[in-house]
Amino acid sequence: MMRTFFDPEDDEEFEAAKDLLIRRCLAWADERDMSADGVVLSAALDSRHSSRDGRLAFWGPEQVRRLLLEWIPQRVVAHRDVLDTAPESLLTLLRYLAASGLRDPRGATLVELEAAIAATTAEYSAALADPLRQGIGKFWAQTALDNGVDLTDRRALDRFQRDVDAGRVRYDTGVLDKLVEARFLAPGFDEERAFIQLPVTLLPPAELAEAAARSGIVRQLAVLAEWAGTEGRPLTAAGNPRLADARELAALLGTGEEGLKVRSSAEMRRTNLLLAWAKKARLVRVSKGRLLRVAKAAPVLRDPEALWRRAFEVFFELGAAIGAPASTWTDSSMLVEAFDEILPDALNTVYSMVSPVPVVRLQATVWLSCQEYFMFGLHEDGVRQEVWQRQIDRDLVAAFEVLSDLGAVELSHGVADEMYSRDLGDDLSETERVLPPDVCARLRSQLAEPGPLVRLTPLGVRAVRERMLADGRDVPLVGELADAPPAELLGVLAQHYTPETAAIELDGWLAVRGRTIESLLDAVRGCPFRTRAAAMLATLVEARVDGRSMLAGLRRDPALGPIAVTALLDAGDLRPEDLTPDEQLALMSEALLSLLELSGPEGVLDQVTEMAGKDALGVVEAVLNSGHSAVEGMEELRTLVAEPMRARTHRLRLVPSPAPGSRGRRSGHGKKRKR
Repeated sequence: MMRTFFDPEDDEEFEAAKDLLIRRCLAWADERDMSADGVVLSAALDSRHSSRDGRLAFWGPEQVRRLLLEWIPQRVVAHRDVLDTAPESLLTLLRYLAASGLRDPRGATLVELEAAIAATTAEYSAALADPLRQGIGKFWAQTALDNGVDLTDRRALDRFQRDVDAGRVRYDTGVLDKLVEARFLAPGFDEERAFIQLPVTLLPPAELAEAAARSGIVRQLAVLAEWAGTEGRPLTAAGNPRLADARELAALLGTGEEGLKVRSSAEMRRTNLLLAWAKKARLVRVSKGRLLRVAKAAPVLRDPEALWRRAFEVFFELGAAIGAPASTWTDSSMLVEAFDEILPDALNTVYSMVSPVPVVRLQATVWLSCQEYFMFGLHEDGVRQEVWQRQIDRDLVAAFEVLSDLGAVELSHGVADEMYSRDLGDDLSETERVLPPDVCARLRSQLAEPGPLVRLTPLGVRAVRERMLADGRDVPLVGELADAPPAELLGVLAQHYTPETAAIELDGWLAVRGRTIESLLDAVRGCPFRTRAAAMLATLVEARVDGRSMLAGLRRDPALGPIAVTALLDAGDLRPEDLTPDEQLALMSEALLSLLELSGPEGVLDQVTEMAGKDALGVVEAVLNSGHSAVEGMEELRTLVAEPMRARTHRLRLVPSPAPGSRGRRSGHGKKRKR
């Protein structure tokens, strides 16, 4: 399929799709007299592939700024006149994505993107002029280019390196020193690709608001702020409430700690957690030795849903208050120290899972994350590691219990779904296994027995999704494509939705008056990429109850017939001997056009030559005369495949043949060689 999303390791597939997109975009721009440069188009697609979400066709103001103000100034090596065209070339690419139905409708509109480019252009010129914006690699490549070196010539580059070593190349050593320093001190520019999340559904806003109002933590935080009041409550020299006040507060909050035999309110852990939470949420503050309600928090305190959101937002800053405190014998757990880094990942793991997640699996991955985060391994003392792991396991459960009180997760007890054991088998290869063998063996045993399970509540799903969106991740939501154009709708469903969620999304889209299946089929007919059109039609067929009969009815369709026949053959609803000669030719045309998209002109030449030998050109000519409706593909097949094949054939015919018996020698009376 002509995809606009690839996993980071899909290098060959991404490069093939990038070449196709650039080729088609340049041709489209040339027909419309628009500015476009292949170097800039390549940089734009590279920047999106090397991002958190990896969606090539998803663009917003943030992505525009990242390309123009960071990616190109730091990485792209080209002459200044080429780089100066970047804003116009980017605009052309975005217009092409929209015109060809490739745009991700969850991004900004074309009007919004045009405004974002216009607003960034002035800053872009300044960024290009700033030598400290470039990376070290670009510094040397640009220096070589400025000295007339062909960057594609390995020997020329080697000579340049020798000239640099010999001091024959002039360059700004001050700039280089600063770039080297920044390389080690500044945060990395690369964005690590986030894991793919499945589409989710959300409850209606009114139901989510009601759920927030039922949260125990929300009620307790409101009570605590009211207890503090505008006059405030006195604090001890250590910054804790006086013991009598703390007992009063514990009774109001219902923590059950008012009768504890303690020497200080600091030992009332649940009450202190809520105090820390209220401070982090900016509901109360400390001033002149007193705990006061924050006046500006009044609107939030009157709105349970707003209070819930704020409480969840600051939850990840509460590791020290949630985890077991350090003692004479042990420090606080590693999870406490990396709470704000690791807990979000744990919740992201639970997100979009259809069955509750066994806590032991999360404990295993969190333990491995802590090992990586704190950079220790098997060389550490085994007893010490066991203590550390028990601490982490305990504090993770404590965190889930607090989130349960907030209403973000739901805790239960039972046997985990078998899906959580499928990747733990002994028969898996090293690449398939996600955990070490000893961990897999232990988990298989634990998962066979009932244990604690966790899942996100509807409130938790919304909150975690909002955090991931803010992090630039792709988190599909069923219903968010309700206003998408047909082609963009089917494109997103084909790449990012499961069959079940795609069916729900399609039903919702079609429920709007005036929308029909025929409009979706027209979108497939108009798709300029054959592999993408096939995926779009397959998505539509699979999502519809009447999909198979609809597919059979498209067999004679001029544009969709070849795709439909291919699908019917794959499903076993047609046999090769059932095809008419015209259908056989159309099928061959479809195969060549798809191969052209996936492998490029060279791939088609190799495949046709291997398949047909000396008749290869005849096969391509037959396809060109088949009347296939794919205008762009047929034009590429003609110019990039057929014409080079004809030229090669003509050149071969012009080579003079030697006379029989001459063994290739020239005719004439040359000098005889002496014996």
